[in-house]
Amino acid sequence: MTVSAPLMTEQAPAATAAGPYRRMLKSFLANRLALTGLVILGLLLVFCFIGPLIHHTDQTHTRLADATLSPGTRGHLLGTDDVGRDVLGRLMVGGQTSLEIGIAAGLLATLIGTVWGAISGYAGGWIDSIMMRVVDAGIAIPALFLLLVTATILRPTVPVQILIIGCVSWLVPARLVRAEALSLRSRDYVQAMKAMGGGHRRAVFRHVIPNAIGTVVVNATFQVADAILLIAYVSFLGLGVAPPKTDWGGMLSKGISYTSEGYWWLIFPAGLAIVLVVCAFNCIGDGLRDAFEVRLQGR
Repeated sequence: MTVSAPLMTEQAPAATAAGPYRRMLKSFLANRLALTGLVILGLLLVFCFIGPLIHHTDQTHTRLADATLSPGTRGHLLGTDDVGRDVLGRLMVGGQTSLEIGIAAGLLATLIGTVWGAISGYAGGWIDSIMMRVVDAGIAIPALFLLLVTATILRPTVPVQILIIGCVSWLVPARLVRAEALSLRSRDYVQAMKAMGGGHRRAVFRHVIPNAIGTVVVNATFQVADAILLIAYVSFLGLGVAPPKTDWGGMLSKGISYTSEGYWWLIFPAGLAIVLVVCAFNCIGDGLRDAFEVRLQGR
């Protein structure tokens, strides 16, 4: 009896701390839309990154003799495009580019916006005013316009597009995190840390940002979805990655000129893929938002 009591005392705080996270996981798993989005995203990742290892196609060289073959043709489940490349294989390769740019740009935008908003909200005063006026000025300029201008100046490679989309998409996360920081900077644990001699950097990166993680994580999923749409817009307008690389927006742009000829397989697969991946990230974001609300309610 004397041995078991201390063990129970040591385990109690860990169990108490784990309680909110268990409720959060339970809430997320109970959300059918979020689970559906997670499954769809997983299947798309497997399709795009593992599929080419199984379904081998040549996406570099053209074969005009096999141009615009209809779906179901032997060896071409989704047919071929206007220069004889397999549409199914191109859908996989294009998906790699779209997902790489979308996920990387969304995370970059979230990182920049989180740091900017946390510093602005924590600092307050004239620093906050100047930093938020920068954000307001950026929001006033359409992101698509900035993307089109920069895409005409710079060669649209994958790293360049990640950098451009990330640098024009951080404004909304900055405003959201700034609102959280305004509330968190007055909390007792932040004031106690400052009273013990803690610096501003520690306050921002060890207290403000970690306690705003719910807002950050949820917004990151929406940022990824928005980034995928942005790259699709730019590619549809003909300013995407240079051939032979492609993405789903580029496939739509190339296939739209053949709609009058009835080559629907040049448009629908890429369009459906964009709709599925954006809906998947949005559903996951909704599920995470509800889950974090449950965790906060359990504090």
